[in-house]
Amino acid sequence: MVKLDKIYTRGGDKGITSLGDGKRVKKNSIRIKACGDIDEANSSVGIACCFCSPDIKKVLKKIQNHLFDIGGDLCVPEKEKEKKFSFSIIATPYLEKQIDKNNQKLETLNSFILPGGSKPSSFLHMARAIVRRSERSITELSENEKVNPEIIKYINRLSDFLFVAARIENKKHGDILWIPNKNEN
Repeated sequence: MVKLDKIYTRGGDKGITSLGDGKRVKKNSIRIKACGDIDEANSSVGIACCFCSPDIKKVLKKIQNHLFDIGGDLCVPEKEKEKKFSFSIIATPYLEKQIDKNNQKLETLNSFILPGGSKPSSFLHMARAIVRRSERSITELSENEKVNPEIIKYINRLSDFLFVAARIENKKHGDILWIPNKNEN
């Protein structure tokens, strides 16, 4: 467990920060952007958690731990030698199981749906959009530096889970969203 006696260090006052391996980099580096996007995704999942039903909330809490681990993995650049910490290969199958389990409770989609609806669903859709942004920044990072491939798989599945969870919450709250066809006004 990390012990934080002091919250501010002044070390980043000139736009430079430290990675997990101690290397100093600019705060606008691709790696720091990816870490920040994961942090924002985790925070948005935390907000959604406040409004979701207990079964979805339980999965979201596990997801928050996964996102925290992803942030830890991303903050230490991949090297030739094995890292002390690496995001787990078992997390993606866990998400896939949750997607399949929850998707069985839903009707087949025949059209796109509008993000929103109930309060829990709206926050889940917002988290999904933020996760998609983090996926883009991690993919950009992977084009320039080595990134644990399990992270990209997991983040891709996470947006799918959040979509299904949003539909579950709307079903529970009686708010099914749809896009009207072109013949409707």
